[in-house]
Order: sequence, then structure tokens, then C-alpha cells
Amino acid sequence: MSKYQHIKEEAYLANMQLPELNLVLFTFGNVSAVDRKEGVFAIKPSGVPYPELTANSMVIVDFDGNTVEGNLRPSSDTRTHAVLYKNWENIGGIVHTHSTYATAWAQAQSPIPIFGTTHADHLTVDVPCAPPMSDGMIKGDYEYETGFQIINHFASLGLSYKEVEMILVGNHAPFTWGKTAAKAVYNSAVLESVAQMALLTRQINPQAPNLKQALIQKHFERKHGPDSYYGQS
Repeated sequence: MSKYQHIKEEAYLANMQLPELNLVLFTFGNVSAVDRKEGVFAIKPSGVPYPELTANSMVIVDFDGNTVEGNLRPSSDTRTHAVLYKNWENIGGIVHTHSTYATAWAQAQSPIPIFGTTHADHLTVDVPCAPPMSDGMIKGDYEYETGFQIINHFASLGLSYKEVEMILVGNHAPFTWGKTAAKAVYNSAVLESVAQMALLTRQINPQAPNLKQALIQKHFERKHGPDSYYGQS
């Protein structure tokens, strides 16, 4: 048995949740799970339909994007995952999907406003949307640069990846992360739900205001504890 079997199993189970939660179409998505001690992560192989996946088909990759174990080609987004793991040392799992509503907001190049308490239960700010990548970055190592597109946008907003565990990449799609691969999938499902509700809210009332600050703080603290509130909307 592979010494990486534990993260292969974790990545496999998390990947299989994506179609169950209606977050992917065909093979448009991937989840990875990290082993910090070994400096590697397990990720879905590229182009393999979900019904054909097994734990042993997960590919083991290092933080520079090099394959360590596995006969299949890792996801095309592997280099993005590698950059995030290398630079954000407290995340244990990453999800990338092209889920419909979150991707629509990304294609609109718009953050998702914090309109309601469901959103406030999970974060106290709008879901950030990184601006489209520069031509120079696009012409370079695109997937590698996507990782820095995310990191740089968080830095520009003064956000912590430990507190905000999701982002939209402009003209692209969402990424989420968490302490485990399962938590990253949870965040991906929450993001899709919040994205759908925000779209409907704006359709019903294009001038709908953001949630009151007192309600944002109340709901976040109720879910995460009285000392957990971290930002302004």
C-alpha cells in the first residue's frame, strides 16, 4: 500500500462529493488533499470521468507541481493548487469547480455582495473576485500564475486566507479551501448557494443593500464564537 494512501482516500472521497452536490459537469472540477509532513498532495487525474475514479487513481504531486506517484496525468489545475499549498501553509484541501452561479459572478468580474445571514454565517465580507489576469501572466505559466493571481488579490484587500476560504477568479471560476478537503468541498457548496441567492436578490431588487453590519457580526459570532469576528463588509 502506498504511504500516501491516506490523502489518496481523502482526495477521492472529496472529489466524489462534487457531482453529488451538483458542483461539476463532466470532469470540470477537482479536489486535492495535502500531507504537510511529506510535502505532497493528492489530486484528481485530468480528464477522468467521476464514475471511473478510485482512490488509487489520485495522483501524488509535490509543491512544485511535479508528479511523485501515479501513472495518470494530474489535473490541469495542479500548478495552481501547488502555489497555494506552498504559500498558504495552513490549508489542508483545495477545490476548484466551474459551478454555475459562482462562475457566473466570476465571469461578470464581480464580488458577491453580502446580502444575507447565510453569507454572514460563513464570512463577514463580500466574496472577493480577483481581476482578470494580465496578458503577461496569461502568456506565461497560466495555471502557476493563477495561484499568484489569488494570493495577490488577497494581499491587495488585506484579507486572510484563514478567515476567507473562497475566491472568484475573474473570467474564470471559483476556488475554495479549508483545513481538510472535506471542509473545502463544504465551502464550495456554500459559495454556490450564496452565489445563487445573491443573483436572485439582485434580480428582485437591483438596489438591494448589503446586510447591516450588526447582523453580519451577530451571525458570524453566533456560528463561530464571540471572539471570531474579523472584518468589515
